[in-house]
Amino acid sequence: MKDILLAYARAVKSLTERGVLWHLIWPSLVAAVIWLGVGVAFWQPMVDAVMAFIGSWDWAANQMSTSDLGAAFVLVMVKISLAVLFLPLVYVTAALIVAVFALPMMLEKVAVTRYSDLEMRKGGTVSGSAFNAVVAVVLFILAMLVSLPFWLIPGVGLVVSLMLTAWMNKKAFGYDALMLHADKGEMTRLRSRHSGAMLGLGVGCALLAYVPIVNLFAPAFCGLAFVHYLLEALRRDRTGNLSSPNHGTY
Repeated sequence: MKDILLAYARAVKSLTERGVLWHLIWPSLVAAVIWLGVGVAFWQPMVDAVMAFIGSWDWAANQMSTSDLGAAFVLVMVKISLAVLFLPLVYVTAALIVAVFALPMMLEKVAVTRYSDLEMRKGGTVSGSAFNAVVAVVLFILAMLVSLPFWLIPGVGLVVSLMLTAWMNKKAFGYDALMLHADKGEMTRLRSRHSGAMLGLGVGCALLAYVPIVNLFAPAFCGLAFVHYLLEALRRDRTGNLSSPNHGTY
C-alpha cells in the first residue's frame, strides 16, 4: 500500500512538469465528445434494445405485463444502467488514447527528471503498446457486455465496472510504463511479481472515473501512477535492494 500511495504522490508532482498537464486533459475530452455523440444519437434505440432483450426472458415479460409499476421500475433501472455504463466507456476510450499516444510522451518527460539512472533496454515497442491496449479494451468491452444483465441488481454494475476498469488499467498501462526501460524478461517478471499491487493501483484510478471534473484527468493520471510504480520497481529489481535510494521521496 505504501508503494501505491507513493506512486500516486509522485504522479501528482509530475503534473507540475512542463507539458504533462495537457496530456492529462485532452484524451478524456476527446473520449467524452465521442461518447456524448453516441449517446445523443442512439439513446432511445439502446434503451429499446435492452428492454426487448429483457422482454425475451419469460419471467421478466410476465412481471412487466402484469405490473405497470414493475415495468416502470425495469425501465428506470435500464436507463440508469446505460447512463452508468457510459462513464467506464468514456474512461476506457480515454485510456486507449492515453496508452497509445499520450503516455509515451509523458513517460519520456518523467523518465528524464526522475529515472535518468535507469538504462533504457526497450523491451517494448509502439506497435506492441497499441496491440496490448486494443486487446485490453476489446476484452473489457466483451466482459462488460456479458455482465450487463446483472447490472439490473442495484450496486452490481458499479462493482463490476470498477473491477473491470481496474483490470484494464493493469493490462494497458503495465506494458507502457516499462516499454522503454525494461527488457522483455524484466517486463514479464515485474508485471507478474507486482500483479496484485497493480490491480490495487488500478482500482484507485478507476474510482476517480466517477468523481466529476477529476474524471477528466483519471486515465492519464493512472498511466502516470503506473509509470512511477513500475519504474521504481524496476530500479529496485536491478539494484537488488528492497528499497531504492530515492524510495520514500517525492
